[in-house]
Amino acid sequence: MGGAVAKENLPKALVPESKLEAKIVEAMQYRESEGTSLRSFNSIILKFPKIDSSLRKCKATFEQFDEDGNGVIDREELKHCLRDLKISFTDEEANDLFEACDIADDTGMKFSEFIVLLCLVYLLKQCPTDLHAKSRMGLPDLESTFETLVEAFVFLDKDHDGYVSRKEMVEAINETTSGGRSSGHIAMKRFEEMDWDRNGMVNFKEFLFAFTRWVGLDNDDEEDEE
Repeated sequence: MGGAVAKENLPKALVPESKLEAKIVEAMQYRESEGTSLRSFNSIILKFPKIDSSLRKCKATFEQFDEDGNGVIDREELKHCLRDLKISFTDEEANDLFEACDIADDTGMKFSEFIVLLCLVYLLKQCPTDLHAKSRMGLPDLESTFETLVEAFVFLDKDHDGYVSRKEMVEAINETTSGGRSSGHIAMKRFEEMDWDRNGMVNFKEFLFAFTRWVGLDNDDEEDEE
C-alpha cells in the first residue's frame, strides 16, 4: 500500500496541512491498494443521478441533528451526531473535522458540508490504523454512495499517492474520449473546479466539495438561505 505520509519525502504541494489531512491521505492510500471497479470518467458521470438522489435522502438526517433548526450544524450538534451514529472520535478529532468542512467559516456546517464530513468519516473508519476499522455509521444506503465516491477518487488517482494531479485528470478524461484539445479542456475545467487551494494537487476533501457542486447539493444550501 501507499504507506503513511512522510513529510520530508514529499513535494511541497503534497505536504499535508494538518494531522487530519495526513490521516485522510493515509486512509485513501490504504483504500487505493484495493483498487476500483470504475474504468472510465463517463462511468462516474453516469452515476451522478443515483448519487444525487442518495445524498438528498440524507437531508432528513441533517435536519434531525440540526437541533435548533437554524439550517446549519454547529460543533455541539456535530458531537451529538457522531455519538448517535456510534462514531468514535475524540473532541479534538471532531473539532478538526468541523473546521475542515465548515469552509464558509461561519456559524456551522451547511448540508453540502455535512455530506462531505460524513464521507470523510466513512473513509477514515476504514483505515487499518483505526481501532474501529470497518465500523458502520448506521447509514447503509449512504455508505454505499460514499463507497462510490471513494472509488471515483481511486480511479482518478493513477499513482495512488492520495492526491489527483492535472496530469492524472487529463489521463482519466482521455481514457473515456479520443483525446485532443476538447478532452484536455474538459479535464482542465474539472480539475480547476476541484483544486480549491490552487496548489496543483487535489485531495479527497477538495474532490468531495467539487462533487457536491457537480450534483447540485450546494444549490440546496442557497435555496435554504433565501
